[in-house]
Amino acid sequence: MKVGFIGLGIMGKPMSKNLVKAGYELVVCDRNQAAVDELTALGAASAANGAEIAKQCQVIITMLPNSPHVRSVCLGEGGVAETAEEGTIVIDMSSIDPVQSKAIGAELAKKGIEMLDAPVSGGEPKAIDGTLSVMVGGKKENFDKYYDLLCKMAASVVYVGDLGAGNVAKLANQVIVALNIAAVSEAMTLAVKNGADPELVYQAIRGGLAGSTVLDAKAPMMMAHNFKPGFRIELHIKDLNNALSAAHATDTSLPLTAQVMEIMQALKNDDCAACDHSAIVKYYEKISNVSVEKK
Repeated sequence: MKVGFIGLGIMGKPMSKNLVKAGYELVVCDRNQAAVDELTALGAASAANGAEIAKQCQVIITMLPNSPHVRSVCLGEGGVAETAEEGTIVIDMSSIDPVQSKAIGAELAKKGIEMLDAPVSGGEPKAIDGTLSVMVGGKKENFDKYYDLLCKMAASVVYVGDLGAGNVAKLANQVIVALNIAAVSEAMTLAVKNGADPELVYQAIRGGLAGSTVLDAKAPMMMAHNFKPGFRIELHIKDLNNALSAAHATDTSLPLTAQVMEIMQALKNDDCAACDHSAIVKYYEKISNVSVEKK
């Protein structure tokens, strides 16, 4: 199967590499020529834009920053819709506003192009080792048809419902992750401020009800002050913006999400936008005048 892949960023590049390793014939596109070169060195072909990819591929994966980028790549000048044959499918693995997923899908459908929204969770490490979680919305028959393809990039691929439902699930995921990281940050700050060793506190609580994937992934990063991005704060801000937008559109109140959003905005103003979201702890360190870093 020849597959188009548009978007070779922190997540898209390792995901596309896993498809090449799995034996898929790939045609890739990205504005970052160095990323394109990495893929072509592995045997992938390259294309200038979505329209060129759609001339060659009837299965096209997009992994892009936000809704406007997906709309442009699919429907804009040089986009997929310019040249795609009827029956082509776009599998959008970006994390975007579910309202926009539905709108983009409706426009593609007018040209006979199918769409699945299939956002992922797991960050760069799981993208690299192919163990992402994928939440998929769209027609069930399309999910079944491309399930094996998605499994080459993921350990969990779950059908959620109609188009847009995948991104609803992803927003729910991002709310939980953001609040968990903030909770871990508060706990680590409390421990240090009261004279406890944060490493020992972490080891003591990780086997109980407070234990979580987030705790195990982020507490060690906080204590090492290693904020190399697996998932950047600026991207989590984007996701929480989409969550709050979807909430407001349906008269849903998300007070804790709004609070963590303000914490992330403060970090962005402190030049931490490109840091891993575990850098939320820096906000707590600043307001409590303490460091959780292990020396």
